[in-house]
Amino acid sequence: MTGWQTLFYKEILRFWKVGFQTVGAPVLTAVLYMLIFGHVLQGRVLVYDKVSYTAFLVPGLVMMSVLQNSFANSSSSLVQSKIMGSLVFVLLTPLSHWHWFFAYVGSSVVRGLMVGTGVFAVTMFFGQPSFEAPVWILLFAVLGSAMLGALGVIAGLWAEKFDQMATFQNFIIMPMTFLSGVFYSIHSLPPFWQKISHLNPFFYMIDGFRYGFFGVSDVSPWLSLGLVLSAFLIISAVAVNMLRTGYKIRH
Repeated sequence: MTGWQTLFYKEILRFWKVGFQTVGAPVLTAVLYMLIFGHVLQGRVLVYDKVSYTAFLVPGLVMMSVLQNSFANSSSSLVQSKIMGSLVFVLLTPLSHWHWFFAYVGSSVVRGLMVGTGVFAVTMFFGQPSFEAPVWILLFAVLGSAMLGALGVIAGLWAEKFDQMATFQNFIIMPMTFLSGVFYSIHSLPPFWQKISHLNPFFYMIDGFRYGFFGVSDVSPWLSLGLVLSAFLIISAVAVNMLRTGYKIRH
């Protein structure tokens, strides 16, 4: 095992050694969301025809957990390494900026998919969604986790302490998550908030992911795929450039 594979393996071990916190806790949080929202809003929120609200909620909770944990993995790792001073040992290696990118984003994808699988395994008993197009499920899960992993790299390089990271999480990630249609179909929103939701890339990730389960969505899955892929490429380009220039880690 050489090069970026070693860093990738190190990042996997980093979150797996505290798996109860990094994998188990998000699953428990999703179950609580399911119990509360499923009980309160079942029969009160209009979603797709012949789809119960609890079944509708399952893919949203899975994707929300995937996105949040993918972001948390890469961002927390970089900030923690900078604060503890251990990042210098990675800087001393002959790894290129591409190696860093693949290792941090790759480990974020692994953690995101592990959490998503755990959330689905537990919540599916409440809603029992179908599998109309499994390829779309896997495609949006991988692409979404990779995108948030790359965004986490940007946030981790920018932040110098955990307080700054919390600002990024509270004012960007959480609002975009809750405005993305996790708990509702955006067609139930007033026109103004529908327009706001259509500007949110998280909406397209969750809507395309949900299409894989039910075969219906608020917008075309191909449109969602194109927009999510474009956002991923832009964010990845920014992250790779920051790693290449050593933003806040070499100067």
